[in-house]
Amino acid sequence: MSAVGRRYAKALLELAREQNLTDQVVRDVGAMSDAWKESSELRELIRNPVVPKPALRATIDAIMEELGTSKLVRNTIALLADRRRLPYLPDILSAFEELSEAETGRVRAEVISAKPLDDEYYNRLRDKLQRATGQRVVLVRKEDPSLIGGVVTRIGDLVFDGSISNRLSELRETLLANGETP
Repeated sequence: MSAVGRRYAKALLELAREQNLTDQVVRDVGAMSDAWKESSELRELIRNPVVPKPALRATIDAIMEELGTSKLVRNTIALLADRRRLPYLPDILSAFEELSEAETGRVRAEVISAKPLDDEYYNRLRDKLQRATGQRVVLVRKEDPSLIGGVVTRIGDLVFDGSISNRLSELRETLLANGETP
């Protein structure tokens, strides 16, 4: 996460708090984050430096209108567009979610698996993580087939790597350290 993203996220959270709009802004940021993840066209548009500012603003305004975002979020994103800072939008959204979660005693845990896992597994994992951290845990589910199997869980700077690809890598290193050929 970039320092720029963190600064804008912190400023947005402070403004939301001052205007008693924290819950609304949290919802708006979540909706914008979902739109970012789901729309490759939006990502390409925002990252394209050749798109004229008025066209970019019009498109972003239309998206925010459709999402029903608050004036505070609209103004923030308009400011980002005017300053050509929209490429930082994913960092800003992610940093905002982390800051708002920390403020409410929640922590985000990224759970990466080779294939989709059932809700029962995620619920058990969330319960264990909540007991371990003493905080409410919000799980962010991701898939990465290169893991082969198992799960990698990240909470802040902590990484629990229970993937098969990691175990194979460790086995390979052990064999090489012992002078054997894997």
